[in-house]
Amino acid sequence: MAKPALRPEVVLIIKADCHLCADARDVVGRVTAGLGLEWSELSIDDDAGLRERYAEEIPVLLVDGVQRDFWRIDEARLLRTLRRALDQPV
Repeated sequence: MAKPALRPEVVLIIKADCHLCADARDVVGRVTAGLGLEWSELSIDDDAGLRERYAEEIPVLLVDGVQRDFWRIDEARLLRTLRRALDQPV
């Protein structure tokens, strides 16, 4: 029996009333949908630890717990990162 492929964990950290966060949602949604991946969102408004760590960098993109981008999410870089994580040609 083959092992299921590991899927990268994609998390976007946002805050309320953030126009860059809205742009980031669009980019992350488009890239992950194209690869058949899910992603999640966390808000610094709901978590003091996240707020302390990321307040000046929102939105922040984490892939498998590693910060990969902030402020403006680069669509091409995210696609390359996720393809590498999936062992797909870049």
